[in-house]
Amino acid sequence: MTERKPPGVPFESWVDKQIGDAQRRGEFDRLPGLGEPLPDGLDTSYDEMWWVRRKLAREGLAMLPPTLALRKEAEDALAAAYAAPSERVVRGIIEEINVRIRDMMFKPPPGPPLGKKPYDVEEVVREWRERRAAAGTEPDAGPQVRG
Repeated sequence: MTERKPPGVPFESWVDKQIGDAQRRGEFDRLPGLGEPLPDGLDTSYDEMWWVRRKLAREGLAMLPPTLALRKEAEDALAAAYAAPSERVVRGIIEEINVRIRDMMFKPPPGPPLGKKPYDVEEVVREWRERRAAAGTEPDAGPQVRG
């Protein structure tokens, strides 16, 4: 138990004595993090959700409102479509994300507005063909899949 500060002793002197006594007893010798640099973020203002943010970063997770998460998925789907090996795959990727975009468009969205409309599949396929031609790669149309 920590002893009480004696009357008349300055607080700083009393604390310094307590720390010195603990150091002599070796109470600081095996603390976790000994010899390691201090974690980043100690110079920022207090955030009561710091532990949630640290946990999410450690787990590689993100917490976005559903509309913002779908915006990101739509952009990733478009990039994946442009990198797809065949027209059939391009159509599949775009049609799948369009279903999700339409679902979000016709439901009252939680959070900010989606700000996306379904992609024009034919337009994406046309751009995909142009990119493949510019890169010198012959487009593989594959079987035509229409929905």
